[in-house]
Amino acid sequence: MTVPVIRTLAALRVQIAAWRNGGDDVALVPTMGALHEGHLALVRLARRRCRRAIVSIFVNPTQFAPHEDFDRYPRDEAGDLAKLAGVGCDLVWSPDRALMYPAGFATRIVPAGAAEGLESLTRPHFFGGVATVCCKLFMQVAPDAAVFGEKDYQQLCVVRQMVRDLDLPLEIVGAATVRDADGLALSSRNAYLSPDERRIAPALYRAISRVAAAGPGGAPAAAERARADILQAGFGKVDYVEVRDAETLATPAPGTLRPLRVLAAAWLGKTRLIDNIAVELRPQVAAGTSGR
Repeated sequence: MTVPVIRTLAALRVQIAAWRNGGDDVALVPTMGALHEGHLALVRLARRRCRRAIVSIFVNPTQFAPHEDFDRYPRDEAGDLAKLAGVGCDLVWSPDRALMYPAGFATRIVPAGAAEGLESLTRPHFFGGVATVCCKLFMQVAPDAAVFGEKDYQQLCVVRQMVRDLDLPLEIVGAATVRDADGLALSSRNAYLSPDERRIAPALYRAISRVAAAGPGGAPAAAERARADILQAGFGKVDYVEVRDAETLATPAPGTLRPLRVLAAAWLGKTRLIDNIAVELRPQVAAGTSGR
């Protein structure tokens, strides 16, 4: 099986109209390519939600700062198509830069709310680029649902807020983070890690897992300890380890009963890794205690 690739907007809309006329609903999985098992899990979920699954592949230049890794970001269209053929993807939408950002392009979305803080502290350009390209993809594909991984949790919250605020007619579906056996969240950027760095990398997940296990009352203090633990494990710099409201990403009020999330970003060599995990509703109890 080969997956058809469409590169023009007119052809995309003809195909989607044909599916719609046949009564099919459509799910979109936006990606920048360099696909791994985490992406494929999103496609499988998209197929469960809708009759047709479209994967977009577009390395979006507007979410990269000039000093970031746009030029060296991994690209492997042939490998991506081979992987997608095995998970039931119906179509790949692969526009080029000139189609997405033609000469004279001047309209951009400037998100706030969930986009403020965390990633925006070091990458202030990022969520404007994400929101703009996602809005364009939603207009082009007109999906019933779009599937995003929880691994990029702040991005998921930003896209949900944009869809809600702009009354866009689709559902944003979050999918659980896919991890290697040692806990490292799958990411296209993991390919940058050296063998020694790859051995160290799971320490980020272990550190935030301890924060999550401390429960709502203990998580903020545990986050401070986690920063030290990550550096001690061999990371060179910690951008943040924060406990935030799981929906709004605001700093939670003391004693809040709302769900919380631990989010972290740290540098391992030249690679920046991010991860997150839900805070457990009750802290774990040490073995041999009653927990009462």
